[in-house]
Amino acid sequence: MSGFRETLRVQRWDDHRYYHHSRINQTLHLLSALGFLLSYVLLFIDPAAAGLVAWLFSMSSRQAGHFFFEPKGYDQINQATHEHKEEIKVGYNLRRKVVLMGIWALSPLMLLANPTLFGTLQPATDLASFAHQVGNLWLLVGLIGLLFRTLQLFVQQGFMTGLAWASKITTDPFHDVKLYWRAPLALLRGELIDPMHARHQD
Repeated sequence: MSGFRETLRVQRWDDHRYYHHSRINQTLHLLSALGFLLSYVLLFIDPAAAGLVAWLFSMSSRQAGHFFFEPKGYDQINQATHEHKEEIKVGYNLRRKVVLMGIWALSPLMLLANPTLFGTLQPATDLASFAHQVGNLWLLVGLIGLLFRTLQLFVQQGFMTGLAWASKITTDPFHDVKLYWRAPLALLRGELIDPMHARHQD
């Protein structure tokens, strides 16, 4: 267990120090985390609604922070190029995220082309039922994305790395609230980049 906890701690710290310099990105991660926590509750009430909230609000805001606000130049704090960080990224780097987000965005076309989804669904009769089917489909996309990368990591970097990453991803909403709740206050002070003090290692 100590090896698992250390691997998880390192993955979380590397994710923060390499990919969350921007206070705007951190703030969007905070909003995203709150949305994911709502999705976790909705899983037990209305799974389709959970899928819609998770992708339309949480994933969209989360990835917007990475793509549009996170610095892509040389990282003076960590002495690393953007290319190096992308190469060593344990989870979904930007290239993999483009593929994942593309699958998410295009997946509803499957329902338009095949309303029964190869005989597994009743055809949607109105916009509400179509949205319900899309929400369930997006839940499936998220689960497959999680399992696919976890299995990849099992093969490429070992069981412990894959297990820690899967645990990190599923608990990130809780950790992000703890880590980034101050980010909006920093933005209000005009601080656009986190100075990355040692306190973030906790």
